[in-house]
Parts: sequence; C-alpha cells; structure tokens
Amino acid sequence: MPLPRTVIIGAGPAGLTAAYELTRRNAPVEVVETDDVVGGISRTVERDGWRFDIGGHRFFTKVARVEAFWHEVLPDGDFLLRPRMSRIHYRGRLFDYPLRAGNALGNLGIVEAVRCVGSYLWARVRPPADQTHFEGWVSARFGTRLYRMFFKTYTEKVWGIPATELQADWAAQRIRNLSLAGAVRNALLPRLARADITSLIEEFQYPRLGPGMMWERCAELVTKAGGVVTLGTRAATVHRADGRAVAVTVAGPGGTRRVAADHVISSMPLPALVRAVDPPAPPEVLAAADALRHRDFLTVALVVPAAAGFPDNWIYVHTPGVRVGRVQNFGSWSPYLVREGFTCLGLEYFVDVGDDLWDAPDEELVALGTAELEALGLVDAGAVSAGYVVRMPKAYPLYDAGYEQAVETLRAWLAEAVPNVHPVGRNGMHRYNNQDHSMLTAMLTVENILDGGDHDVWAVNVEEEYHEQAGGSPTAGSTGRHGTGRAAPVLPRRP
Repeated sequence: MPLPRTVIIGAGPAGLTAAYELTRRNAPVEVVETDDVVGGISRTVERDGWRFDIGGHRFFTKVARVEAFWHEVLPDGDFLLRPRMSRIHYRGRLFDYPLRAGNALGNLGIVEAVRCVGSYLWARVRPPADQTHFEGWVSARFGTRLYRMFFKTYTEKVWGIPATELQADWAAQRIRNLSLAGAVRNALLPRLARADITSLIEEFQYPRLGPGMMWERCAELVTKAGGVVTLGTRAATVHRADGRAVAVTVAGPGGTRRVAADHVISSMPLPALVRAVDPPAPPEVLAAADALRHRDFLTVALVVPAAAGFPDNWIYVHTPGVRVGRVQNFGSWSPYLVREGFTCLGLEYFVDVGDDLWDAPDEELVALGTAELEALGLVDAGAVSAGYVVRMPKAYPLYDAGYEQAVETLRAWLAEAVPNVHPVGRNGMHRYNNQDHSMLTAMLTVENILDGGDHDVWAVNVEEEYHEQAGGSPTAGSTGRHGTGRAAPVLPRRP
C-alpha cells in the first residue's frame, strides 16, 4: 500500500519538521511557502553580508527528540554554546535580569529602594480591589512602584493596549513563580532559586550563522530525500469532498495548480486556513475566524563599532518615552553574524500592520532607531554606519476574551469537515509556542498520519513542561484547558 501524500503549508520550524519526518520515512511530500525564504519567524535575514534574527532564538529544550533533531540536521560543530545575558533598561540605568541585590540597590538608591519596599508592604495590606487585569494582579504582588518600573511600559509596548485591558491570565502564566520575596531570594542565592522562576537559564545552544541555518539545511535535506519545497507560493484553496480534504490549489509566479493530497499539514494562520477551505465553512465558523487577531513586528538593524555594543543578548527597554521594546546585540549571539570590528544592534518594535511605524519608509525607521539608541544612552548617533529594516506580519497571536471559544469553534469544524487537515505550530494553532514545542506538534502529527497514532497535539503546551523548567505541574492557566502557550496574554474583547 503506497504511503499517503501530504501537502504542507508553511516552511517554518513546524512545517519543515513535518516534512523532514515524512521524507525520512519515504512518504511523498510537498511544502509550499508564501515567502521567498524558509524558517518563518525563525529565519535569519542577510543584508549586505550582515545576518540578524527576527526576535532572537535560544536553542534550549527539555524535549529530547527535539534536541536530537537539531543535532541530526546540523553537525555539532555548527552549534555554539552561548552564555545567557539580558538586562532591563529603565531611565538610564541597566538592571540585571534576573535581579541581583547589589545591582538593584545601586541603581535604585536607598531612598527609592525603601519606597519600593513600602509600596510592596502597602499592597500586601491593601491590595488592589480589581486583580482581574494585568496591572492589578502584578501590583498586588510587587507593589505599584515596582510594577511601574519593571512591568507596565514594556508590556504595553508589546501588546499595544493599556495594561488595565490585559487580563490577569497572562501574568499568572508568565511570572507564575516570581514574587518580590522570590526575587530577593534569587538575588541572594541565585543558583538555588533559579529553578523556580520561569525563563532563567545560564547558557544555550545557537547555530553559528543563526537559526535560519537550521531551517535552510532542513529544507535541503527534505529536497535531497525526494520532497518538494516550493517558495514564493501560497496555498489559495483547500478543496474538500466526501468529508475530507482532497487537494490544495497553490498560486505562485507560474500561475495556479492543483496538488492532490491525502493529508494537509498547515502552519499558516489558523483563521486563514479556515477561510481557504472550499466549500466554505458556515457563517458562524467564519465569524470565529474573523475574531482572531495577531500582533506584528519589525526590526531596525543598525551597524555600529563593536566597542559600541554590549555583552547582553538583548536589553529589555522599560524606559518610557521611546517606542523600541527590546534591543538585540547580534554579535553577542554569534561572531559569525557580524564583521570583525563591528556589530549589529537589532531594535525591536511591536506594531500593527498599517500603523505609522509599519508604513514608515525604511530611512525614517533607521533614523528613529538611531535617535532612540542615543536617547537611551546606549550608542551615539554618529556611531551608526548603516541600517536595515525587516517587517514580520503576524508574529504573535493575540488573545482576547473570546479567543479560546473562537479557536475551539475552528478546531471542532476542521475536525468534522476535514479531519485530514492538521494545524501545527504557533500560527497554525494560534498559540504562542516556543520553537521546540511547535516542532513537537509536527512530529506527533506525522506519527498520527503514518502510524495511526492518536496524539492530541493540542495538549502540547509550554506550561505543562516549561521551556526552561522541566517537570513542573500545570498552572492555573492550563488546568482543564490547553492554555495559550508561553507569555501569551488574554486580552479583553474590544467593543
């Protein structure tokens, strides 16, 4: 009996992992990707010989089969072991992250430190009446002063709405084990305490030419094994008949063509997948698709002398008055991304397609980034010798008060109407998963297709075995439901 033919929509980590797993077992596969490069948000962009990431990607996982996959695709010599370092920029000072007592006290000063402790104690005595939103939840646990310093500004930059409109679910997931007492304990006894705090690792692996190196090589191996990877081509229509998907019409530079399919694995945005199915979904399902939104992202990469850089992988910008949210130093990720004597700083802006930053000309964005680096006291404007801009739509799924029901509606309809269509990955499942968990959803899906497995890929969730903390119990945010994934806020529905 011939192996089933699979069409894969999207050549990011999930799509290419699925393609690799299928072709290693000699199953026929074609991958179609709208963009002209592979890797999705895990690509590495190259401009004039400079390489930079879209967001930065640490290769660290507690999933053994993902670790094995990485080292099967790339030889060990292509991985660097990098120290993890990041800090918080707040009003001209850099605070170590995680918190260290001497550094924090030196930056805050005794008077402000006493005020922060007083604010914390007051919050314990008189907690905010409304803790259903992010601001109230965090203020109750840290005090108002620390909330304003280390939570409010960055959070509002990332999600584009006031923190009072973010529901508390995100805070409970993102900083579930971190409290002021815990932070102080971590500052004084860092190696004993870090295992309890989300996202704190000492070092990580990193491909020497960036994460795109992994996915470029993976695509080559898929092609070598007989698979087809077609770039610059979008999945226009998923055709269904007799209760299954039967083909995908793809559109590229050469026109449209229909590709027969026994199965479809999709990492395209979940709402777009549902809209692509023909005959179309009923109105209530299309309405649920319309209810799901994304946050978009752009990077302004600025070339500066190496001496003008910093040792951090990235700096979180909590300082108000600038629009940049985070600054990467790509030379700290890998010396192979930059040129001798220089480094490249990536200024990250969280945006919406069509807003003023997204539509601004590249030269204006380079000028803005240059000015903001100087305003932050990180780099003099005159040190910038070149600049580049990369835009990434649909980088982060958004979660409003009705998102979970909308996702469930789409899942249920797909399972009934086209059970051989399999959503995987971050956008494919509308969940803010890390790269390794997106890959795992693809691996399990392939087992379901080829082995008749019954894995529930929707149960793959970072909260149950956190990216940097194995063996933890599920949080309140994931009990009885599949959760949103790492650092995924739940946003109130806008009227």
